[in-house]
Amino acid sequence: MPQTPLTGAVRRLARRVDWYIVALFGAIGVAALVPAEREAAEAVSWLTRIAIGLLFFLYGARLSPQAALDGVRHWRLHLPVLALTFAAFPLLGLAAELLPDRVLGAELTAGVLFLAVLPSTVQSSIAFTSLARGNVAAALCSASFSTVLGVLLTPLLAVALIGAGEDGGIPVVLGQLGDIAVQLLLPFLAGQAVRRWISDWLGRHRTLIGLCDRGSILLVVYAAFSRGMTTGIWQRVSPGRLALLGVLAALLLGAALLLADRSARLLRLPREDRVTALFCGATKSLASGLPMASVLFPADEVAMTVLPLMLYHTLQLVVCAALARRLSRTREPAPSAPTSAPPPAPAASTPALPPTPPRTGRR
Repeated sequence: MPQTPLTGAVRRLARRVDWYIVALFGAIGVAALVPAEREAAEAVSWLTRIAIGLLFFLYGARLSPQAALDGVRHWRLHLPVLALTFAAFPLLGLAAELLPDRVLGAELTAGVLFLAVLPSTVQSSIAFTSLARGNVAAALCSASFSTVLGVLLTPLLAVALIGAGEDGGIPVVLGQLGDIAVQLLLPFLAGQAVRRWISDWLGRHRTLIGLCDRGSILLVVYAAFSRGMTTGIWQRVSPGRLALLGVLAALLLGAALLLADRSARLLRLPREDRVTALFCGATKSLASGLPMASVLFPADEVAMTVLPLMLYHTLQLVVCAALARRLSRTREPAPSAPTSAPPPAPAASTPALPPTPPRTGRR
């Protein structure tokens, strides 16, 4: 079939379109039109847990034990990520209190502060790091450290900055430690245990890993927007205030990405570790935020309080997915290749010698 200017333009556009981003917005649209309710919501929740467990099983099967141990020891990466999550981010969130009360209102302002003190998300950080060809072992450890510390630090910071809770107590969501162990750590250790038998097979079927990465994120997007639709939080906010909240979420995400990238470059981290710092330092956990908000805030305020988190979480999924796809196509050359094996001295010096003149006779 001969190519016309119209079909050529369509093909060029199809090559430039990031179809994964289209799939993300498609998941949002499906959640808006057909949200999961009652039994369906429970089924989606379990399906998401299974997909995440499979994802971490495959990561455990692919990572060598030495790489996992190196990820645990990589404190030069973990410390700046934790500092950004629990120090720099809360300072950025405090800027919301500078706005007049009529702009956002008390509930949404508290929601922005609550968003700022949350830990990093685990599954999305690791999925984006994998897509961008970063240090997956370090991402697993860094995001897990952030989540475990968040169980303790997030309620403390929320009480200090917002005064959350009716009785001023500091609840510690110990059940989340069990969720981390069952949903993330156990599948990873199971993958490590069977690695010797299936690692070669997985190396020949990398498409399976990509499908798990992308599929788990799409499930998280659908589940998050389904919660928003079923609880009716989108109808309780005016369009103008919702647009302003979206701008604030975009500014927070942009500032976090910039700080994560600049701090990683100042520390002279390699390219794979910079990718890990970018996604572990700038993302926030919806899975941790929703149950914590239900404990820290009165029941009638929870929906409005987690609205900034819902917007930020959606924005980070779309932006970080596009960023990860872009980074996956811009790998830096390995700096060790030209320096690990210097050329032999004779080979390098021989061409520099002048040619020997031919002999013309006996002396």
